[in-house]
Amino acid sequence: MKPEVKAFFDETTSTASFVVTDPQTNHCAIIDSVLDFDYAAGKTGLDSANTIIEFVRNKKMVVDWILETHVHADHLSAAPYLQEKLGGKIGIGENITIVQDTFGKVFNEGTEFQRDGSQFDKLFAEGDTFEIGSITAKVLHTPGHTPACLTYLIGDAAFVGDTLFMPDFGTARADFPGGSAETLYASIQKLFSLPDETRVFVGHDYKAPGREEYAWETTIGEEKKLNKHVGQGRSSEDFVTMRNKRDAELAMPRLIMPSLQVNMRAGKMPPAEDDGHVYLKVPVNRF
Repeated sequence: MKPEVKAFFDETTSTASFVVTDPQTNHCAIIDSVLDFDYAAGKTGLDSANTIIEFVRNKKMVVDWILETHVHADHLSAAPYLQEKLGGKIGIGENITIVQDTFGKVFNEGTEFQRDGSQFDKLFAEGDTFEIGSITAKVLHTPGHTPACLTYLIGDAAFVGDTLFMPDFGTARADFPGGSAETLYASIQKLFSLPDETRVFVGHDYKAPGREEYAWETTIGEEKKLNKHVGQGRSSEDFVTMRNKRDAELAMPRLIMPSLQVNMRAGKMPPAEDDGHVYLKVPVNRF
């Protein structure tokens, strides 16, 4: 099966969101949506999400799923808003519970914050399948960037989140709590076992030096041959050494504090406090 894929790129966060459609039934899934957020003003915006809503409605699509490849640290998810407007079930990997436990402690969340993944409609495990119209999609557990990272294999298209980037940019960082360069390498080898012609859709692009346009689609064959971090049969030992050295030099993502608090709640804001307002925390010297 060859689903139709429409990308929506948010240049502010360098995030690619996707609408994946079964052409036979016009049913679709939305992957890794973006809620606009002005950190300095503390204000959310809906332009990115409304662009997706307009596209889906104009095409008269039926939304079966609103999927997250992982708990993003660089943008806020618009999943609840999209669900309210379009329907569909919100899904993520079952290891969200590990992320919730880790960051529930970091942000000193009280016992009212459930750490069982119940904020999501579906928690996926390795090998699970689900339907998008007449297409059966498969779940691959691909941790390393975070413990809960998934790849959604939908027909001939793999949505890899932050596990792989475009070949000229490389791979995701693995230094967040619960991340592991060794585990990331193993997950990438799992992806490399897919057929070479499998289309690969990455969750971010940062325009590697020398490239003028943003890009988000490649293939497994191109990644195996050309990926600057892990292509050409690079060994696990070499990759881990490179990845750990590179990660030690990287700054934290600009929106990591609000993103984690919101995304571990399936895109919902923390509950309002006694004055009726919602607040996001900034733990000092925790990272």
